[in-house]
Amino acid sequence: MNDDTTPSSPTTDVVSTHSVCGAPCWVSLTSRDLEATEDFYQAVLGWQWRSAKLGDRFRIALADGAPVAGIAAVASMWQTAVAWTPYFAVPSADDAVSRVQERGGTTAVGPISFPPGRAALLADRDGATFGIWEGDLFTDWETWRKAAPTFFRLHTRDAFDAAIFYGEVLDWASERPGCCEVRYEGNEVVLRSHGEVVARIESGALEAAPDPTIRPHWQIHFRVADVVAGARAAEAYGGSVLREGTDEAVLRDPDGAQFTVTSRRVA
Repeated sequence: MNDDTTPSSPTTDVVSTHSVCGAPCWVSLTSRDLEATEDFYQAVLGWQWRSAKLGDRFRIALADGAPVAGIAAVASMWQTAVAWTPYFAVPSADDAVSRVQERGGTTAVGPISFPPGRAALLADRDGATFGIWEGDLFTDWETWRKAAPTFFRLHTRDAFDAAIFYGEVLDWASERPGCCEVRYEGNEVVLRSHGEVVARIESGALEAAPDPTIRPHWQIHFRVADVVAGARAAEAYGGSVLREGTDEAVLRDPDGAQFTVTSRRVA
């Protein structure tokens, strides 16, 4: 979701969702306690914060001065799960929501207006949550695209079936200008936007699994300089470590949102 849009300048053009159709365009966290969330992610990921134009419940996370994510303390108000959610660019939020519903997915919120655009929070037919955004992206979006969340990965029941669902909803592999390319490589579905890998889809998730790391979900990967230090900071600030390796760890923040820290650039 575009939590904060800066007006264009003579040297920076605003990017529209029409030109990056179907690509990941933002990542947002729904939380309950804004102050605790800020403290936690500042300790684990080194983020700084600025206010957002949407109001006191919203913040923009900055890494080296560049916007990388949005925080929305609306989980209780909207009665939604605390979670990290990828947002995908669409030319029409209404059309995308209709396609989701027609294909067995569900709508949690929206479409609702967040000037200069519209957003909706959805779930695919296996229950993995994702968002859509129609409208302008912030002027520094190309910086985010290259450096912000390291990666998006969908853990799902059947990668082929999921690729069909998202392809039909988001116009992947269509004739629409700027649409994403889809390739089947090994046991994964690989999504590319303008030639760059932006997401992967893998099979093997279990819909009724008690472990949230096994249920269908979109996992957001953030790159850090020191995975072990990030894991220890998560524990120190009220979070937990679900799985830890030398170059990657799956963490949970104090509200329960799950994410991954990694020392690698996934390609």
